[in-house]
Amino acid sequence: MRVQRDSGHVVGQRVEIVAGGLRALESRSVLRRRDTRGRLRAVAADLDLLGIVVAPVPETPMGFIDRACVGASAAGIEPMLVVNKADEPGAQETLAEMRRTYGDALDVVFVSARTGEGLDALAALFQPDRRGAFVGTSGVGKSSLANALCPSLELEVGAINVQSGLGRHVTTNATLHRLPGGGELVDTPGFRDFGPVEVNALELSHGFIAFGDLPGAGDGCRFRDCRHRSEPGCRVLAALDSGELDAERYRVYVSLLDEIEEVELRARSR
Repeated sequence: MRVQRDSGHVVGQRVEIVAGGLRALESRSVLRRRDTRGRLRAVAADLDLLGIVVAPVPETPMGFIDRACVGASAAGIEPMLVVNKADEPGAQETLAEMRRTYGDALDVVFVSARTGEGLDALAALFQPDRRGAFVGTSGVGKSSLANALCPSLELEVGAINVQSGLGRHVTTNATLHRLPGGGELVDTPGFRDFGPVEVNALELSHGFIAFGDLPGAGDGCRFRDCRHRSEPGCRVLAALDSGELDAERYRVYVSLLDEIEEVELRARSR
């Protein structure tokens, strides 16, 4: 049965046929993101893993990884980092940066869709029956990874624009595929950013991944509703002042917090 794009159903969702149509069944997780117009979009349903794909080229926008982690956490999905194009110049530097920034909080897998390096380790994360999806900006190699994990797919792969350094959108619809060794993979369209998702400001302040290694962060602040801006007795601000927390990671947090608070303000004013 062909499903219309505007049907309201999302790839991976369990449905039943009712009177010639489809009725959605309850999903245990739905990954969502906001588009550039602020509209909430469902990406995939019933995921166990979210592979956030980065590469030496194109460069991943600041905050994309953190935003994707927030989206995964809000949906109860395990995030991981996939550093693709291990065979290309700059790959080792990208890997070192990812491990330095996220290695204590996320699993980091180093792979090459072209040479096959690291693919066995990546495929093992889906076995025996876990469902995952790859997200990332266009051009980082999500479809190439899907082809490498499941050669029968033969998904179209786009080239990097030499002038802009960006990839072009090749995948336009999310699709679900069974992997030969077990598990399932959702191939998603690429997008430039991962807008604020269905998480409120307090949930973000307690769950931002960069704060996970700070002893007492969130619960250790003087106020339980601390948003780590200027409140007295804030464990996060103390870590920022001491250099224990990277200033760039804190700026990403504040940027995302600003956006979520703006969404909440608009919702209250309706």
